[in-house]
Amino acid sequence: MTAQGIYLDNNATTRVDPEVLAEMLPLFTEQFGNPSSMHGFGAAVGGKIEWARKQVQALLGAAHDSEIVFTSGGTESDNTAILSVLEAYPKKKSIVTSVVEHPAVLALCDYLEKKRGYTVHRIGVDNRGNLDLDAYKAALGPDVAIVSIMWANNETGTIFPIEELAQLAKAAGAVFHTDAVQAVGKIPMTLVNSAVDMLSLSGHKLHAPKGIGALYVKRGLRFRPMLRGGHQERSRRAGTENAPGIVGLGAAAQLALLHMTDENTRVKALRDKLEQAILAAVPNCFVTGNPANRLPNTCNVAFEYIEGEAILLLLNEAGIAASSGSACTSGSLEPSHVMRAMGVPYTAAHGATRFSLSRETTEEEIDRVIAVVPGIIAKLRSLSPYWSQAGAPKEFAPVYS
Repeated sequence: MTAQGIYLDNNATTRVDPEVLAEMLPLFTEQFGNPSSMHGFGAAVGGKIEWARKQVQALLGAAHDSEIVFTSGGTESDNTAILSVLEAYPKKKSIVTSVVEHPAVLALCDYLEKKRGYTVHRIGVDNRGNLDLDAYKAALGPDVAIVSIMWANNETGTIFPIEELAQLAKAAGAVFHTDAVQAVGKIPMTLVNSAVDMLSLSGHKLHAPKGIGALYVKRGLRFRPMLRGGHQERSRRAGTENAPGIVGLGAAAQLALLHMTDENTRVKALRDKLEQAILAAVPNCFVTGNPANRLPNTCNVAFEYIEGEAILLLLNEAGIAASSGSACTSGSLEPSHVMRAMGVPYTAAHGATRFSLSRETTEEEIDRVIAVVPGIIAKLRSLSPYWSQAGAPKEFAPVYS
C-alpha cells in the first residue's frame, strides 16, 4: 500500500520498478551521448541499447535480438505492424481482426475500411470472450494481407489460442500479428519456431516507463517502416533512440522474466482470493471473461443494477484504484465494446469493474479490498431504482454464464 492507497489498475499502467529507474538514471546525465555518434559517448549508449534488446529478446523467447524494434509504445507498434504489411502486400485488400481488440487496432482498421477501401473481417467472441474459431477460419483467404489478434484481452484477461490462430493464418498466406501488450511479462512466451510474425508490447504495462515499447518482427519478413528518416533501428524506425526508455524496458524485461513464476502463482492466488471473496459476499455479480484461461493478474466482475463509475468513485474514496475497462476508452457512458461483444446484459455490463494486480500487490491490500467492496455495492444498490425494481433478488442466474 502506498501513501496514495491501494493500486489495482495495473492493466492500465504499472509503477516503474525502482530497479528499472536506477538503470535509466545514468542515461539522462552521465551516459547522454547519441548512440548513432561514433565517439565514446555514443558507443557507451549504443552498448546499453543492445543490452536492452537482448533482454526483450529473452523475455519473448525470440530467435534473434535483431528481431526487436524499439518504438514509442503499443499503439505505434500495432499501427506499424498493420501498415507495414499492407504496404508490403499492396494487392491484398483484406484484414482480419477481432471485435474485442484494443482501440489501437480497431481505430486503425476502421480508418482503413472507411478511407482506404480495405475489407475488415471482425471476428466475434462468445460470452466468455473466446474467439469464434469457425468464423475466423471462414474469414481467412487469399486476399487477407494481415491478421491482427490480441494475445490476451485487456479488460477480462481472456487468452486467445495465438499459436493455433497464427498457424491457420500462415496456411492461408497471411501475415500474423498479435497485440501482446497485456500478456508480455505475465505469461511465458517462446517465439522461436512460432508462427507469429509480429508482436507488439508496451513498457508501461510491465513496470517500465511510458513512451517506450517494442515490435517483434520475425527475421525474413517483408517490412516497411512507418517512420522514415535516419537509419536507426536498422532503418526500421527512424528517430534518435529514446535511450533511457529503451534501457528501462530492457531492465523491466529482465525483471519480468525473473518474476514470471511469482506472477503465475502468488499473484494468481491473490487474484483468486479477491474474486472468490467478492462472489461469496455480494449477490448478483459474476466474473466476466474465461475464468479457466486468462491472465493471472486480471479479475473483472460485473455487478448487477449499478453503475461502474459510481463503484470506482467510492472505491477511490476508500483509497482503492480500479477500473471499469480500458483506460483508453474511459469517459464513455456506454458499456465497453468488450462487454457488449460478449453479450453481457446491460444491467450488468454497466457495473463491470476490473481489478488488475501486479507483483507488487500484497495480501494485506487484497484483504482491505475484500472488506470494502461489499459495503460499497450494498450502498449503491440501496440508491438504485433498478435494484428496487428488480425486487432486490437474492438469487441470480444470468443469461450470461
